[in-house]
Amino acid sequence: MFLRTESFKEFLRFYPVVSALVGIHFALWLLADFLQLGFAVDLKQWGIGVNVLVLNGEYWRLITPIFLHAGFMHAVFNSFSLVLFGPALEQMLGRVRFIVMYLAAGIAGNIGTFIVNPDAYYAHLGASGAIFGIFGVYLFMVLFRKHLIDQANAQIIIVIFALGLFMTFTRPNINVLGHLFGLIGGFAIAPAILKNARPFSLWQVRTRHSNRDSDEISFNPNRWKKRRFGRGGIGKYVLWGIIIFLALFALVNRSL
Repeated sequence: MFLRTESFKEFLRFYPVVSALVGIHFALWLLADFLQLGFAVDLKQWGIGVNVLVLNGEYWRLITPIFLHAGFMHAVFNSFSLVLFGPALEQMLGRVRFIVMYLAAGIAGNIGTFIVNPDAYYAHLGASGAIFGIFGVYLFMVLFRKHLIDQANAQIIIVIFALGLFMTFTRPNINVLGHLFGLIGGFAIAPAILKNARPFSLWQVRTRHSNRDSDEISFNPNRWKKRRFGRGGIGKYVLWGIIIFLALFALVNRSL
């Protein structure tokens, strides 16, 4: 579920929304931060969330920070998280509901920052609130939709949740309110968007996108089950969860 076994081309074809979001992250960084093109720099300044400017009627700043980042490592960290945890949810929800969830969680994080943060000139940007919204949906699954997530992946989500909160409250320059309200937003919208959702299945994804390839159509789903849930399967998932978060923690230490 959280281990990416697709090729690059398959990833782009199977998960177009996640791919597009990552592309936007790096395109905006390239134009505004690396190349420093005038229109892109102006666009970034126009989109940063600033409480006093929102108060003055620039309400688009509750949306635009979701797509902007403070630098390359900031964009890498959030994009890495999105690539790890977004694809399964995009497949389970479908493109439209995934986009709705992602934007709703990100906006919830920005609204929470605007309402609760007392600093009128507080500025923020980044996709972290929306990504914490993804975690919020997974957390809802673990608690109330257990048929959508197996035990091994549920354990990984709990580790994600605990470490995510730990890093939120212990690292400097973190928009704590954005993280918390993004998480709440994802958790709150989960009952609606998970209606009729089915568990993630890479076999179903491959079958759906391979109608012109008879070999792919006849692909045996039990092969994937053996690979994922064979001897030591749960232990491998927990191990991969630890490895993933060690990598995430290293990226945070380098980027902040």
